[in-house]
Amino acid sequence: MATTHVFIVDSTTFKYHLEYMFAGTGAKDNYIDFNNSATSNLHSTTENNLLGMIADSQRVRVGDLVLFYLQQNFQKGIREGKFYGVFKVKEAPSFLDNNDGNQFLKHDLEKSLTFRTIIEPYQVYSDGVTEWEALDEIKCIQSPNQMLWSLIYRKLKGNRGNTMITIYESERLINLIRNKNNRNVLNGSSFTFNETTQQIEIKPQTYQYNGRKETINILPRLIHKYCNGKQFESHLQAYILQNIENLPMFEGQPIEWIGNEVSCGVGMQRIDIMLSINGENRKVIPIELKSKPAYPEITIQLQRYVDWIEQYYLPNRPSDIEPMIITREITNKTSQSYNDLINAFQDFNQNNSILPLRYIEFNVDCSQNVISFNEIEY
Repeated sequence: MATTHVFIVDSTTFKYHLEYMFAGTGAKDNYIDFNNSATSNLHSTTENNLLGMIADSQRVRVGDLVLFYLQQNFQKGIREGKFYGVFKVKEAPSFLDNNDGNQFLKHDLEKSLTFRTIIEPYQVYSDGVTEWEALDEIKCIQSPNQMLWSLIYRKLKGNRGNTMITIYESERLINLIRNKNNRNVLNGSSFTFNETTQQIEIKPQTYQYNGRKETINILPRLIHKYCNGKQFESHLQAYILQNIENLPMFEGQPIEWIGNEVSCGVGMQRIDIMLSINGENRKVIPIELKSKPAYPEITIQLQRYVDWIEQYYLPNRPSDIEPMIITREITNKTSQSYNDLINAFQDFNQNNSILPLRYIEFNVDCSQNVISFNEIEY
């Protein structure tokens, strides 16, 4: 299995995504000056917003699926948003084409798309499924947990240019698209979008993507902020998502799905990172990240994640729950505050019929410019 990513497009960008076989997101006209750099001239709010988009891009893996959501545009006759697909990620990780005078296709796209992913056709269908058909039609829904909550939450909370959906949500949405098209796949390798018919069409002419593909590296910026006492939680999230298979706490585990900022309620509750592991026994791992040391009350947040997963996720995809906390290293492990933390962890484990909570600490060596992770047994 794989993660499915839904990219938000308009009729102009959709056409070029299809013709040049890429998907992308951007943030107005911001220039990312902190890639592979320790310093930045951007305001911290702007930098963190961009880090959120980087995190979204860095969860993408080769073989993942891509769907497009075409936003409504009354001026162009698009009266209802639609979902189109299905495409597959050809190259990963996603790369940077910075917002300057050399950004590929910026003039044609009529906007800056800074974070990009190369894709290829998978099972491409002509017609899209309307937002109403995907999110509001409930005649085939037996229980509220079967609704496409990832996309409903996205609609309620604002536009993310690249939203992941769960495996069971992907299967449902792709099946809706397939049935809409009577299972008739477009047999071609080059496509375009017809604004008049609102359909994907085969295009005989092929185009070559010739844009820059700059590797994204935010570790120097993360280390600089850590070593100077600045907040870096967004940087930590992006770094973990980019390198998750190589981190010791996930070594050898067959990761089938990666999510970040996973909404788990109509409020503002979001799981920082969530994984599905498809090994001998399938596991779902909700991860709480903190750039500061852990504290006993952190288990309250984890409990909400576990409750949501049990009610909305497990009925669709039965799994063991293995919660995890990743926080800054606590050097004094004989203090009363550390004992209180461990007691909170033990109470949490006793109060839940799930796998034990895993506790990971990270440390940054400012002299060597490296970050390391260590699992703490308690």
